Order: sequence, then structure tokens, then C-alpha cells
Amino acid sequence: MLTIHTDGGSRGNPGKAGIGVVIEKDDGNKEQIYKYIGMTTNNIAEYTALKEALMRAEELGEKHVSVIMDSELVVKQIKGEYRVKNEGLKPLYKDIKNIIREFDYFEIRHVMRKDNKEADKLANKAMDEECDSSGL
Repeated sequence: MLTIHTDGGSRGNPGKAGIGVVIEKDDGNKEQIYKYIGMTTNNIAEYTALKEALMRAEELGEKHVSVIMDSELVVKQIKGEYRVKNEGLKPLYKDIKNIIREFDYFEIRHVMRKDNKEADKLANKAMDEECDSSGL
């Protein structure tokens, strides 16, 4: 089982955005992913972080995945508790739902930001490095 923490954020909405992913394997080893993803909204960044994490889980050949994130909107949309109304989110939502079908076990749950610090720090690192390199 992989335990995955994801986070996405933007500086401005839309603004410069980044994602952070922490993948914890059964043996306790962790893999970190962080990327600047350009100018976009916070919600697209959250979805992009989730998609990136799930694609990595697939690459690792994992069939049991537990995702933890601090975006209540994304969690409730993936669980089917909220409809996806935003046209910009629909393609990401569909891609993610297709990836989820490949797993034998999938769960996703919402936590408060304070319980998702490592992924949050990585998303901010991605944004910080882009801002530093662009002189902003």
C-alpha cells in the first residue's frame, strides 16, 4: 500500500502554481515530487498534484493506494459527494477517475492543512524556486 500526500497551490488565483507530492512506501521510504506548473488556479493545481501522484503510483506498479489531501473540494468531488461544475477541472477529473479504476484498492480522505505539511512545503518550494528564477 502506498500512502500519498498531495497538495497544490497558486500565488494568486490564477497565479504561479506548484504541486507537492509525498509517496510513502510500505518499507517507510519516501519519494518526493514537486513541480512548478505555470499560471493556473489553486483547484487545478490540487487536481494536477493528485493526477501526478496517481500516475507515479501506476509507474511503481502499486495496486493499493491511500491518498490524503487538504482540498475538501477535490476529495468530495472524487468521492462523488460534489459535482464537478468547473469546465477547467472536468478533464483532470476524468483522467483521475480513469487512473483510479486501475487500482485494486483506492481511498481518498481530507485532512486539515496542518496535517499535510510536507506536501504543502513541497508545493511552496516549487513556487518559490520559480519566483526566484524569474526574479519575482
